[in-house]
Amino acid sequence: MSEIVYKNSNGRFAEATVYNGIVYVAGQVGNTREADVTTQTKEVLEKIDRILEENGSDKEHVLMATVVLKDMSTVNEMNAVWDAWVVKDREPARMCHEGKLVSPDWKVEIYLTAVVK
Repeated sequence: MSEIVYKNSNGRFAEATVYNGIVYVAGQVGNTREADVTTQTKEVLEKIDRILEENGSDKEHVLMATVVLKDMSTVNEMNAVWDAWVVKDREPARMCHEGKLVSPDWKVEIYLTAVVK
């Protein structure tokens, strides 16, 4: 059995967990709380790129993503950023829904699963 590796744990959760060639990325939110959903989505995807790279993967190897929006009326803005980020013909399975986030300042949270290259 493979060892479970916990990356960048903070006492509550790990930023990523790697097991058996799969990277599980915890929900990521933007850095700029007062920013709009477009900016926050860009920030989230930059974080995800870094986390995937640090764990031997990249956006071409994403299996599944879940996007949580504070307000579904911003889905088009988020999708514009997502569509520019995702690799053509390598789009992962994805779910997008509205939900309450931990802070009312956050407008988008994304978590995903990817394969190690």
